[in-house]
Amino acid sequence: MDSMFEHFFGWFGMPSVGLPAVFISAFISATLIPAGSEPILFGYITLNPHLFWVAIMVATVGNTLGGMVDWWLGLIARNSFKTMDEPSNSRLKRWLENWGPKLLLLSWLPGLGDPLCLAAGWLKLPWQPCLIYMFIGKLFRFIALTWLLTLVPDSFWHQLGHWLHLI
Repeated sequence: MDSMFEHFFGWFGMPSVGLPAVFISAFISATLIPAGSEPILFGYITLNPHLFWVAIMVATVGNTLGGMVDWWLGLIARNSFKTMDEPSNSRLKRWLENWGPKLLLLSWLPGLGDPLCLAAGWLKLPWQPCLIYMFIGKLFRFIALTWLLTLVPDSFWHQLGHWLHLI
């Protein structure tokens, strides 16, 4: 299985091991660029199981910083477009106003997380609580997904590698 992941990383021109790759992929996937960091995180943990918690923390920090970039972009957009009228009854706006930064526990959700972070910046929610709630939500996501992927038998990954012509 190790050779499959080394081939996979080589195919994308990424280092086969390295926490910088985990950080960069997590950071990019949290911005508005649609990418997934889970395969890289899972591959790294598969190759380096003794660094499970280190890799989880690196991915969480990278993903949280990417979410804060979205928050910052929302704030900049708000300040740049002061003449635009706000939607008066937007569901997302109402949720963020009612729940505040706590709603950013859901910032890990695909398709919803990035707009949540942007909206939090647009609404000028305080950045410190936003940062904390984003971090907690993204940490639980990486722990849960990585743990679930470790439950999949090696034979499945081996068959998948053959089917995708990676090994």
